This record gives sequence, structure tokens and C-alpha cells, in this order.
Amino acid sequence: MTFVAFITIVVATFVSEDLTCISVGLLIYEGRLSWPFGVAACFTGIFVGDVGLWLIGRFAARVTARSKWLTRRLNHDRLQAAAQWFDRSGWAAILGARFLPGMRLPVYVGAGLLGTGTFMVWACIAALLWTPLLVTLVAGLGDVVVRPMESFFHSGWIAVAVTGILLFVLHRLIGITVTEIGRARLIARVSRLWRWEFWPTWLFYLPVVPWIAYLAIRHRGLTTLTAANPGIPSGGGVIGESKFHILRQLPSEWVVPSFLIPAGDVETRYKELVCGVRENGWTYPLILKPDAGQRGAGLRLAQNSADVRAYLAANPQAILAQEFHRGPFEAGVFYYRIPGETSGRLFSITDKQFPSVIGNGRSTVEELIWRHPRYRMQAATFLARLNGRSGRILGDGDRVSLAVAGNHCQGTMFCDGAHLVTPQLDRTIDTIARAFDGFFFGRFDIRYSDVDAFKAGRDFKIVELNGVTSESTNIYDPSWPLWEAYRVLFAQWRLAYEIGSRNRDLGQTVAPLRAVLDEAREFYRHRHVKLIAD
Repeated sequence: MTFVAFITIVVATFVSEDLTCISVGLLIYEGRLSWPFGVAACFTGIFVGDVGLWLIGRFAARVTARSKWLTRRLNHDRLQAAAQWFDRSGWAAILGARFLPGMRLPVYVGAGLLGTGTFMVWACIAALLWTPLLVTLVAGLGDVVVRPMESFFHSGWIAVAVTGILLFVLHRLIGITVTEIGRARLIARVSRLWRWEFWPTWLFYLPVVPWIAYLAIRHRGLTTLTAANPGIPSGGGVIGESKFHILRQLPSEWVVPSFLIPAGDVETRYKELVCGVRENGWTYPLILKPDAGQRGAGLRLAQNSADVRAYLAANPQAILAQEFHRGPFEAGVFYYRIPGETSGRLFSITDKQFPSVIGNGRSTVEELIWRHPRYRMQAATFLARLNGRSGRILGDGDRVSLAVAGNHCQGTMFCDGAHLVTPQLDRTIDTIARAFDGFFFGRFDIRYSDVDAFKAGRDFKIVELNGVTSESTNIYDPSWPLWEAYRVLFAQWRLAYEIGSRNRDLGQTVAPLRAVLDEAREFYRHRHVKLIAD
């Protein structure tokens, strides 16, 4: 039985070292385990787990060494320098990783990759320091934390179990708040409760569902809005519509030059893209994105031919290639026209502000992101996009852009752009929209270089036109109260159904619900394909 208990504790450390040590400490307090036995079992499990991480690194190093493709791309001088540093000073990193949350996995696996020979010694010392400390601390706190629980629950084992959970949570919170990044991550998680612009889409749209149900009943059909844009296939732009097809319906002088690369093998598509770039006289960088995409997913700023090949390999579906408009400004211009009326009008403008960090000569890009009260909310998105460049220390005043896609979920901040609305811009957008036969409702995504020229209705280019399910994205303005965002959103959906209803009365076809569901199913069937976002 003693052997079984020992092995059970060892195995439990592989699941959660901290929870196992806390549980053992409480069992020692209860007198069910001896202190030497409990500490020895916890230490054994923790040390074996640490060695396991190191062995994973060693295995990865051998796989890398056998791969000619990988070895050609590795900087061997840097690897050699890192290995030498680890041999000299790695002990500090190993000891520190044992006490700092989130550091053990990368440090211990990294030690295995570099082949650090002294790892076993220092990992053993770190486990010998950590394990007795945590187990003894919990066992010593028994009277302080268990007794109150026993008086509340009137059951010894329930009191011990609840105490263990509470101590584990407290330990994790303390561990998280030890580091600056840990504190920033905790603040970001908690602040999502009231920073509604970062709520999940399903949660944000819950109050809209009853409103859509009411509109569907009032306008005699859930899919009535699919008649709002008869010139756009896929139900007026409900889902899966072709960006290229839509852009071709607009006056070419107002559209960012674009061409379509159909689905196919990588080499064929690469040759087509190179040919198109040459014929159009474009230079790098280029914008690549799925021809049918949602919320900026899959957009990539390709800096060279290697980026293009990697993107084509990861995205086998049809893609849109565009000349990169350097902006630096972008706006989301939401437009509508009531069928039968001679002109339309602007519903809203979103002023898009792209995120960037400015260096101070001391901090890494990752540290600058986590310190920013807004960027920390989407740090995971930015860090994934940086792809290993987040550890670079920026010089004083150096700037690094964090996003190129004018999309909220990709990190761009959306602000209400009412100050950009002018009669001249209103007339220009209306002229462009009416040139698209069968378009009544949607959002233009526009890039421009001069604010005054844009407000005067000139010198801008349309990047995309989104159909009936596009959003009036000024609703995500962080300065707005939640009720104002819903007021605009409700008005937008009301217009979509009203325009669809009027077009239906004029003889336009409403898409059947089954057809809409089939298109949605087909679109999401391809979502397993890895989309590279820049």
C-alpha cells in the first residue's frame, strides 16, 4: 500500500505539481502521511518530470540535426553561443524557472535542445529547494486554514478538499502576480468582464437575437435580408461571398488593384501570382487574403517570394492578391440606399487606428505589449503574429507595427469617425455605390493617405466591400457606452430587413433558409485550413 501511495503521488505530479504538493501537505497535516514520505514522493515525481522535459529537448535536437532543411536555416553561431552561456550561467535560469510560473517548460526544454550537461544537477537542487518548502508551508498552515473550513462544512474530508482547492488557487494567483507579464495577463482577463468590445462574438450578439427574430416575423421571413443586395451572390453577402467578384462590380479607378489566384497546387498558383505581379508592375510587399473570408482571418502582408510560397502552401483555397496601399489611414464606411430612392447615404464611418509599440532601449516588444492597457487585451494575437520576434529589444524611439489588417479581432482599434463625414464624401460614396447594380447595403473598407482629401471625397482606394452581414464597426469604439453600440447595431439590422423586404416586393428573390445554411456549412468546412494572419 505504501508503494502504491508513493507511485500515485509521483504520477499525480505529472498532472499538476503544485496541486499534488498542496494535497500532500494537507495529508501530512491530517497525520495520514509522514513528512519524509510525502516530500520524497513529491520530489521524485517533480524531478522525473523535469528530466522528461529535458529529454524532449534532446529528442527535438536530434530530429533537427537529421533534417537538412532545418539545419540550413539555423544560425549555428548563435546556438553555440547560447549553449556556452547555458553552461556558464544556466544554473540561474534553471533555479529561477522552478520558482517563476510559466518558465519551466521553455527553459528546461531549451536546456535539452542546447545539450546542457549540468542540467541534472541544477534541476535536482531546484526540486530539493522547492518541494520541501511548499509541502512544509501547507502542512504548517493546517490549523490556520483547515479549522475554519471544518467548522463551516462539519466534515473533515470536505474541509480538507476545499482547503486544497483554495490553496491551489491562491498559489496560482501569487505565482501569476510575481512577474510583470503575469500581472498584466491577470488584469487583461479580469477586465474583459466590463470591456465589452473584447467579448466573444456569441456573447455580444445575444441581445440582438430577439431583435432579429422580431424583424424576421415583421418582414415575413428570417432570410428576407438576403434580398438586400441582389447584385451580390451568396445571399447578398451573408457568408462566403467572393471579394474579387464584388470589387469587379465597382468603378476600377476607386479600387485597389487586385487579381484572383484560384485554388490549385502551390507551384502553379505561384507562377500565376508572379506573372500577375509582373504584368501589373507591382513590387513587394503585397496583400494576400482568402477570396472568401471573415473578420480579417488569413490576411498576410507578404514581404518577399518566400512569404508568398508559404502562404500558398497554407491556404489552398482561392486567394485575392492586392497591391499594398500604404495608407497610413483606413476607414470603414457604412452605406445604405432604400430601394426606389434616387440616392443613398452614409450610415456611419469607423476611423481605424492601427496598433504599434515604440521602443525605449530597454524593453522587449513583448514587454511593451503587455504594459499597454489596450494591447495586453489581444497580446496572444500580436505575439503569434510576431512569430518569435517578440523578444527583440527596440531602440529608443523605434516603432514596430503590430497589425496591418484593419480588423478589430486582429488588433486594430475602431473609433467612431463621425468627424470624417462631409457632404462631398457622402456624394462620392453614393456615386460609387450606385454604379454597382444591385447593391444597397454594406460597408466599404477604404485606405487613404490624406485626411482632408478623403473628407473632400477624393484620393482614396477601396480595399473591400462587405455585404449584408457586415457591421457598422464604430460600435466597437471603446469610448462608447454599451447601450449606444446596441442602438446602432439594432438600427443596422432594421435597415437590412427593411431593404430586403422592399426589394422582395419589387420582385427580387429571397434565398431559402436551406440554401443559406448549406453555404455556411460549405464555408466553415474549410475553416480547418490554417490561415496565416499578419
